[in-house]
Amino acid sequence: MASEPDNSATKTGNYFVANYPPFSTWRVEDAHVATGRLARPPAEGTPFGLYVHVPFCRKRCDFCYFRVYTDKNAAAIGRYLDAVVEEARMLSAQAAVTGRRLDFVYFGGGTPSYLSVDQLRYLFDGLQQHLPWASAREVTFECEPGTLQEPKVHALAALGVTRLSIGVENFDPDILARNNRAHRAAEIDRAYGYARDAGFRQVNIDLIAGMVGETDDNWRRCIERTVALGPDSVTIYQMEIPFNTTVARRMKDGEQDVAPVADWATKRRWVQEAFEALEQAGYRVGSAYTAARGEDATFLYRDGLWHGADLLGLGVASFGHIGGVHYQNLHDFDPYLERVEAGELPIHRALELTDDQRLIREFILQLKLGAIDTRALRAKFGVDPLERFAATLQKHRDDGFLEVSGARVELARHGLLQVDRLLHDFFPEEHRAVRYA
Repeated sequence: MASEPDNSATKTGNYFVANYPPFSTWRVEDAHVATGRLARPPAEGTPFGLYVHVPFCRKRCDFCYFRVYTDKNAAAIGRYLDAVVEEARMLSAQAAVTGRRLDFVYFGGGTPSYLSVDQLRYLFDGLQQHLPWASAREVTFECEPGTLQEPKVHALAALGVTRLSIGVENFDPDILARNNRAHRAAEIDRAYGYARDAGFRQVNIDLIAGMVGETDDNWRRCIERTVALGPDSVTIYQMEIPFNTTVARRMKDGEQDVAPVADWATKRRWVQEAFEALEQAGYRVGSAYTAARGEDATFLYRDGLWHGADLLGLGVASFGHIGGVHYQNLHDFDPYLERVEAGELPIHRALELTDDQRLIREFILQLKLGAIDTRALRAKFGVDPLERFAATLQKHRDDGFLEVSGARVELARHGLLQVDRLLHDFFPEEHRAVRYA
């Protein structure tokens, strides 16, 4: 997807750059490349993480583009948890995994907090029989406010979760309803209070700038509420409308080109207003999407991925990265279960990166942090990023989006707020016009 003008309307398609090369270039016929790489020992010193996909939700949000299910009963959920634990067992026997220490763990979804306390204990205990993470520096768990009862929150703390991320998205009850969010505004304060009482090292709040129905006045109130709550960190995303969302389907059915949400310039302004308010409250902006305060507020999952860590992806449709090979699991529920139950790894597609692609990937993802010291990448890849990306860096420098000083590249704030739009310019020509996902 080519970069969009700064003042463009929001249209259907992916905006957020989560990886490189684009997911659409990963190939089913190369799945064996990932299994082959898993069979070889890892490169020494490579950080190691685990992602666990919990695909169950009470409702599907209109803007959701993840692999989620709202129709699974307890038997199906139990079967899925068994499969995830079995996948962990199979992976633990691979040469690329055996004996490695996990640096970070991330439970995402879907809605991980959809699971009951008993199901959570079963999952955590089962996984750690094969992939123990007692020494992990960060264990992140995503949750939806309406699923957080007090016993569940305390169980998560006892299970070792260090970073509880609460998907607030917006505080207004009408906007939550219009976007088909499962939780309601009254549940937010209750869930947040439980989280604080449980003593997590870090409590994070997620917000989305530009949900259907968002206004200047309401966004200001959302930021005021966030500052008043005082979470350890805040994550803010700008609303995008990927092709497989409910909003995109409605647009297609109604032959509507422009999404019923704010344009990109407005969303960037809203994020800037949020960052300014958070900075005044003592937070530090650490990326295009995050602000945090206090020594215990970390984003090790993000930092690991963006600096080339290995990542095991467990569960249906999960993404992983091992030794320079991207892979994704089977993306439908029953085929995933059947493959695992047959004693086979459920890898569906893969892509082996060239050294240049690995350099591009780490360079563009680290730019999202707002600044990058290119000396580490030069030492790692034997290529000077300032020379490799000279033309694109000069273009963005001329446009006022960034500055280069010595080995350091630093984005201006208005460049950081639209960094995903700028990153496509660092792609080789063959990847600029292809569908991203």
